[in-house]
Amino acid sequence: MTNIWEAAVEAEIRSAQERGEFDNLPGAGKPIPGRNLPYDESWWIKSFMRREKLPSDLLLPTPLQLRRRVEQVPDEVRDLPTEQAVRDFCALLNADIIAWLRLPTGPRVVVRPVNVDEVVRRWRDDRRSAMASPAPSTVADDDRAPRRGWRPWRRRSAA
Repeated sequence: MTNIWEAAVEAEIRSAQERGEFDNLPGAGKPIPGRNLPYDESWWIKSFMRREKLPSDLLLPTPLQLRRRVEQVPDEVRDLPTEQAVRDFCALLNADIIAWLRLPTGPRVVVRPVNVDEVVRRWRDDRRSAMASPAPSTVADDDRAPRRGWRPWRRRSAA
């Protein structure tokens, strides 16, 4: 039974080759990527994450993801427009942390809720310092071309 099945498969492959269905396939004539590397059990996960451009943080257990999010709070809130938006962001993060603390899973890692008032204070200080220091000009004053404004009296008449 197996020989009949193999013969049918080989016949299909041979007829597809004759029709040219294997010509000009992507990767034809190129070496197989990772062929000389040692075997890695999670090769398909790594290639999927690389291909889909997913962050590697998704593979971390929940407490480590939460700690990483706590570490990134200053960068995350920096561009938020209002104090209320900063407080809302911290409230959502704290809700996730408290939910994990109630039913912890994964490794035992110390994760504490974010001090909202401290985050807001740092956010205010960062905004004050950003407003106090003017943004550097990208074009020097001497390098600017003379401005030509629109002058209504210089219009060309259609002749």
